[in-house]
Amino acid sequence: MLGDLTGVLGRVEKQLRELQAQGRTGKTVSNYADTLGAFCDWCVRRGYLETDPLDGLAPFDTTPEVRRRAMTPDEITRLLAVCPPERRLLYETALFSGLRSNELRHLTLEHLDLERSGLRLEADWTKNREEGFQPLPRTLLERLKAFVESGEPVRLCEKNLRQGSSRREVPPGTLLYVLGQAAKIMSKDLAVAGIPEQTASGKLDFHALRTAFVNLVEYGQVSPKEAQDLARHSTPDFTFNVYGRSREGRLVEAVERVAQAVLPVERVPGEYRMAVGAQQENATPSETKELRLHKIGSGGRTRTPRLRFSPRDETSTEPRKSPTYQCVSRSPGQRR
Repeated sequence: MLGDLTGVLGRVEKQLRELQAQGRTGKTVSNYADTLGAFCDWCVRRGYLETDPLDGLAPFDTTPEVRRRAMTPDEITRLLAVCPPERRLLYETALFSGLRSNELRHLTLEHLDLERSGLRLEADWTKNREEGFQPLPRTLLERLKAFVESGEPVRLCEKNLRQGSSRREVPPGTLLYVLGQAAKIMSKDLAVAGIPEQTASGKLDFHALRTAFVNLVEYGQVSPKEAQDLARHSTPDFTFNVYGRSREGRLVEAVERVAQAVLPVERVPGEYRMAVGAQQENATPSETKELRLHKIGSGGRTRTPRLRFSPRDETSTEPRKSPTYQCVSRSPGQRR
């Protein structure tokens, strides 16, 4: 009743703290608080309440308690090579769709859309409570269709129920065999593949497959909006700052490209490597030279690159042409 909202702030904070103590993440508890706050705001706007009873509700820390790392393509290949066919299909679907374990569990043959090449998602079981469509590789869709038509996923799920490891009902035409303890089983598969479960970059578990999907999408040639839509996030901040990961190797390559673009001369032990700018705009073959390696000579003499600019008429409107390079010899005691 609306009358129950009077002086409800203390009770709400106590209940949310209890949920957090029971293991709910800060993000989940914050979502509960946002939902209650939105309802109270609506009541105030409609005139059902004079003031917002949750005004002053303390915020909750939404920093993820577990940092997951993104699997590399090599690790993905090794994992898929060691697991049985039914788990391979499960891992591949998670990797190429980003769907969570509970969302994967609800998929049936009816959700396959071969014409559009993807999966139809229902609002009843998606985390964002919205209908959607998730693209999938066509070859994977065809293998999923053959798998469900064989009756294997239903048989595996019913066997799992008989063993008492899960009490969930098996949907008719269920698409995948989703393990009740997916994280525990995946941990064993990672050990068989020789992939460390925990590193300095983070942890690998079943939800890390979603992290891998988001990062593989980001590394592809897609726009930020497309990456956000494929991850089914409400804001791009969540896509890039919560799920996004940087690869050290890619960062090193980026710095190397910057150095190559800025530094004209690269010194190699025992040699001078000359950057000649043969591909620069406005340069002609007579004003440029091919890349040459000038070895250090004998007799205590070295070669020093000297820059020589082509003359230009100051009244000319033509752009100055690219410099050419010339190597001259000098004695050890000779001034530069």
